[in-house]
Amino acid sequence: MDGDELRAFREQWKKEIGRTSIIQQIGVENITKGSHEKFTHENTKNRYFVDQQYDTVHLGKRKERVSESHGSSCFSEERRRSAPKETEGGASSDPLAVQPSVDQGKAKDQPEYVSIAEDLLDGRTSPLRDRIQVERTRRKRQFDIVTSVNRRTTTQERPPCKVTREETLIDRLIEDLNEINDIPFFDVELPYELALKIFQYLGRAELGRCAQVSKAWKTLAEDELLWYRLCLQEGYLVGASVSDSPCWKGTLRDCRDTEGNLRYNWKNRIGAISHLQYELGKVLCDVGSSEHHVIAGYTSGDVRLWDTLHWDSGASYLRPSHVTLGVDPRPHVSQAKVNGTVAATAYEDGLVDVWSTESGQEPIHHYQHLQRVHAVALGSEGAAVATASGTLVRVDCPVDKGYWRTLTQAELPKPVESLLLVPERQGAPLAVASAGETVHLLRAEQDPSVLHSVYGHPVTCLDISPSQAALGVKSCGWAMNDGGNKIQVYSLETGQSEVSVGNSAGDFTCVNLRDSPAHLLVSGNKDRRVRVFDLRGGGSPVASLYAHHLGVTAVQADDWKIVSGGGEGLVCVWEMRMGAKLWEMHNRHPVRHVRFSHGTLVTANIPDEKSPRGACITDDDLTAHRRHRGVICLYDFSVDTAAPDHVLPICRSNYAESSGYNYNIGLAVPYDAISRAQASS
Repeated sequence: MDGDELRAFREQWKKEIGRTSIIQQIGVENITKGSHEKFTHENTKNRYFVDQQYDTVHLGKRKERVSESHGSSCFSEERRRSAPKETEGGASSDPLAVQPSVDQGKAKDQPEYVSIAEDLLDGRTSPLRDRIQVERTRRKRQFDIVTSVNRRTTTQERPPCKVTREETLIDRLIEDLNEINDIPFFDVELPYELALKIFQYLGRAELGRCAQVSKAWKTLAEDELLWYRLCLQEGYLVGASVSDSPCWKGTLRDCRDTEGNLRYNWKNRIGAISHLQYELGKVLCDVGSSEHHVIAGYTSGDVRLWDTLHWDSGASYLRPSHVTLGVDPRPHVSQAKVNGTVAATAYEDGLVDVWSTESGQEPIHHYQHLQRVHAVALGSEGAAVATASGTLVRVDCPVDKGYWRTLTQAELPKPVESLLLVPERQGAPLAVASAGETVHLLRAEQDPSVLHSVYGHPVTCLDISPSQAALGVKSCGWAMNDGGNKIQVYSLETGQSEVSVGNSAGDFTCVNLRDSPAHLLVSGNKDRRVRVFDLRGGGSPVASLYAHHLGVTAVQADDWKIVSGGGEGLVCVWEMRMGAKLWEMHNRHPVRHVRFSHGTLVTANIPDEKSPRGACITDDDLTAHRRHRGVICLYDFSVDTAAPDHVLPICRSNYAESSGYNYNIGLAVPYDAISRAQASS
C-alpha cells in the first residue's frame, strides 16, 4: 500500500471512529432519560451494550404496566419507591443499568467498545465474559418474574442483537494486509527473506509438503529462486539465469520427465541410429568426438567433420593445408581430435592441421614434425593443441591477436605413448605425457616435472580430470607378488599419490576418470572385465563385469550405466547397480572409440588392417570392400519414436503387401493378422 493511500485510509478510519463514538454517547443519554422510542433497530443493531441498557429500561416499564393492570396499589407504591433515581450527573442508580467504566480517563479518551476490542485482541477475554454472563442472568430472572405474574402474556422479548466485531484498530488491519512480509513459523513470525534462507535447504519433496501447511508457506515454498537453485543443483540448464524461465518449478518437472524418458530409451534401445559413412572404398583410420561434433580421418588423407545438431553437409569436408595438395598419394591420417572450438588431425608424415569448427573449411594453423605423430590432445574447451612425435612434445595456443605460438616444446627421455591436456584449466595449458615407466607434467615455459616413475613398471593407460590423474601400472617380475597390476591416482596440485586401486592379473588397457561421476573410476582390462572403483573406499571394485572375451578397448560410465567396447567388436551397455547387460551391438572390427552424452552415443569400429585387398588374392583393385572399411554409429535416444515420421513406411505395411513381405524385418502388425494370413493361404 502506497504512502498517500495509507494516509487517506487512516484519516477516513479516524472519522468513522469519531462518528461512531458520538452516536454511542447520544444513545446512552437518551436511554437514561426514557427517550428510547427515538432509537430504531437500524441505529442500535451494531451496539451490544446499548441494547442491554435499552432492554433494562424496557423491562422496568413493562413491569409497571403489569402491576397497574392487576390493580395492586401496594405493588405500585412499592415499585415507585424502588424506582431508580437520577444522580447529579444524569445517570441512573438502577443496579440493572450499565455502570460507568472504572477507568474514567480511558473512557474519556476512547469509546468503551474500542477498549473492549483491544482487550479481545490482547487475549484478555475473562472479565468480558463475566460481565456478559451476569447481565444475561439478571435479564433471565427478571423475565421469569414477569411471566409468572401474567401467564397470558405471550410476547417474548427481542433477543439482543450481536454483531461481528469489525477491525477497528488501524495497525492490526495494516498488519493483516501485509501478512506476507511475516511468515508464521509456529510460535514466532519471521521476515520473508529469513524464511527463504531456511527453505533453501529443503528438497523437492520437503517443499511440496511445506506448501500444504498454509497459504503463507505455499507462497514461500513456490518461490522461483528456490526452484531455480534446485534446477541447477540437479544439473539442469546449467548457466541459465533466474529470468530465463517464468516458472522454474514447471521447468524442473519437465527436465525430470525428459530425463526419465531418456533413461527408458537407453535401457530399451529406443531411438534413431545413423551410420556416418563418407569415403567409399577407403578405410577408417581414427575417430574423435565432442558433445556435438564427430571427426573422422581416412587412409585417403581426407578428413570429415559432422555437426550432429545441424548436419550441414557443406561445412563437413575439411580441406588439407597447401603443403599436401600436390602430394600423391596423400599420407594416411594417424590421429583425429575435436572439441567445441577446434578440430586437429595428424598425418603419417608428421604434418598437423588445425581447423576452426565455426569459421570454415580452411586450416587456421599447421606445423610439421620430423616423424609420425603418435598422439594429439585437445582440452575440453579452448584452442590449445598438444602433439607428440617420438620423444618430442609440443603445445601450441593462439595469442590475443590471433597468432599462434608454441608455449611448450620438450624432449623426453623415451618415446611418448599417451598425451592429454588437463581440462577446464585457467591460464596456460598443462600437458600430461606418459613415456615408458614415467609420467611427466609439462607446463608453459618450464622444464618437465615427473609425476610418477617406478623402474620396471610401465604405464599402460592414462586419463586425467581437472584435479587428478589416473594411470594403469603394470607389475612385472618380483612385483607380481604384491597383488598384480594397479591403478594409481595422483593429485595434480600436490603431485602426491592419493589412492591405489585394483589387483588384477591382466594389464589395464583403458581407464576413464574425466567423464566418470565424482569419486568413481571405470577401467577395462585384458582379463575381459570392466571394473568400477570408488576412490573413497578400498582397492576392491564396486562393480566387476565380464564383458569382452578379446579384452576391453574403451569404456565410459555415468551414475547408472556403463558403455564398453571390446576387441571382438561388441558395444555393450550395462546397468551399474544390478550389473546386468541391457543390450549390445556388434561389428567385425575392434571398438576403438566410445563416447556418450546426455542423449547420444558415438561408437567407432576401426579396422587394424589399413590396406586390405579385394576378394581375390590376385586382384589389383585397392578399393576396400565394405566389410573392411570400418563404421561410425551415432545413436540418438532423444528421438520420439512414437511419432509416425520416425517409422519407415515399409514397417507400417501388412503381410498382404508383397513389398513388405519380401524384406527380412519385423513388421508393425498384430499377431492375429499373421494367423489370418496363414489360414487364408
